[in-house]
Amino acid sequence: MTQQLLPCVEINPSTAPDACVIWLHGLGDSGHGFAPIVPELKLPDSMAVKFLFPHAPERPITINGGMRMRAWYDIKSLDFESRADLEGVKESAEQVEQLIKAQIESGIKAERIVLAGFSQGGVIALHLAPRFSQKLAGVMALSTYMCEPALLSSEALDVNRETPIMMAHGEQDEVVPVFMGNAAFKTLYECGFKATWQTYTMQHNVCMQELNDISAWLQKLLN
Repeated sequence: MTQQLLPCVEINPSTAPDACVIWLHGLGDSGHGFAPIVPELKLPDSMAVKFLFPHAPERPITINGGMRMRAWYDIKSLDFESRADLEGVKESAEQVEQLIKAQIESGIKAERIVLAGFSQGGVIALHLAPRFSQKLAGVMALSTYMCEPALLSSEALDVNRETPIMMAHGEQDEVVPVFMGNAAFKTLYECGFKATWQTYTMQHNVCMQELNDISAWLQKLLN
């Protein structure tokens, strides 16, 4: 039985797409949350980039009293070491992997696919990309952290070590403190990944300067 693909908000270019950005939302949000930023990126039409914003499944969240909401994994505690539930992360990473493979089957090459994620979505992106068996165009990890960083050195594959990883974080982030993002960046760097680190004067959100930088980064990567 083939696993059903995650439902997505899909934004297509005016011509047949030859590149794809898969952008994963944060806790309690949906694919609709980040979709409005596509026009803000002001990418030239010639780039022919398709954007996919998948919806995470609904699940009970322990720190929110077991309330059901869209989430890529459960959060059992706010403790730095055990914030992300590894089994849930693996399960979601597998679902996102199926989504990437479906894009490849549709004719978009793996090296023209960018995996992006904000907060919880970034955790999935940082878990999946280093373990993915095909070379991706790039990874964008925004206001996020890493699940079980100690596992990376033994589980990472070489194929995406040279893939650019853009990490960005708000200096006043009260949800995911900036040190958690920086710790993930250092782990990637120590494991030989090509990650960059940038902070912005903002909280747990995105700002205009960050969007401009994302646009420039995507244009450099996919043009």
